[in-house]
Amino acid sequence: MSLQIQNLTKIYGSQKAVDNISFSIGEGEIVGFLGPNGAGKSTTMKIATGYIPPTEGKVTVGGFDVVQQPMQVKKIIGYLPEHNPLYLDMFVHEYLNFIGGVYQMPASLLKPRIKEIIEMCGLGQEQNKLIGSLSKGYRQRVGLAQALIHNPKVLILDEPTSGLDPNQLVEIRSLIKKISHNKTVIFSTHIMQEVQALCDRVIVINHGQLVADDLLKNLVGQKENVSIIVVEFKEYVLANDLSKLAGVEKVIIDGKQFRVFSKPGADVRQEILKFTTEKNFSLLSLKEEENSMEDIFKSLTTPQPA
Repeated sequence: MSLQIQNLTKIYGSQKAVDNISFSIGEGEIVGFLGPNGAGKSTTMKIATGYIPPTEGKVTVGGFDVVQQPMQVKKIIGYLPEHNPLYLDMFVHEYLNFIGGVYQMPASLLKPRIKEIIEMCGLGQEQNKLIGSLSKGYRQRVGLAQALIHNPKVLILDEPTSGLDPNQLVEIRSLIKKISHNKTVIFSTHIMQEVQALCDRVIVINHGQLVADDLLKNLVGQKENVSIIVVEFKEYVLANDLSKLAGVEKVIIDGKQFRVFSKPGADVRQEILKFTTEKNFSLLSLKEEENSMEDIFKSLTTPQPA
């Protein structure tokens, strides 16, 4: 396996940021690493890159232990952190030459590699500009370029499309797809459309714990027999009352609306209408929602009401 995480735990003081998670990612896989803010995604990625040590557990990249063999790991890994730290007063071409030097790439290989990466990442017209003068989208391209300069076997990308406009998002998404051939890629994101566009497999953590690890098609398929009813009442209604209705698996509050998840095979619409009539409530809207990765994410990471 290119990336293997075994019983990984990370504790900061009294807070357990990562709680005994395990998973493996093989060569050629593009895996979406999902979870709400504070779930432990960035911490896991930082440990996998050797940036911070684990409290317990073991992480290997390409067969090398990130604690015992950190330099070997860094040689085969490309990392784009969440906030993309760049030297803003350096020119693009100059910066990539510097990064190549950090990886001790010989000049005879570095010069053609920089040319190749600049073309691959669409930085041809920007290569002689100061990084500080570039737009957010082009800075992300520079961040990807530095992660790729040494042709790593494993790419770890922490929210690579954060803060981009829709056009930039499409460009960076296409670039990630393009560069992912014959590499192991794991990336975190909050954009569910990105997951569906790029990934075959999804790993979800919540409160530091692994809550899902499966092929995307399987996760979606598991929900095919589960309906999601979005309902809104004129009156104040307790989510707990709706969760007690026959056939209801869980209820999530979404603004003024409730998202009611059925148990497999159950149709809860009649139960909701019956509840409305018995309570003499006024129903403002009731519609069935199509299953999506966003629905799956919410169902996996939103706690049921007490």
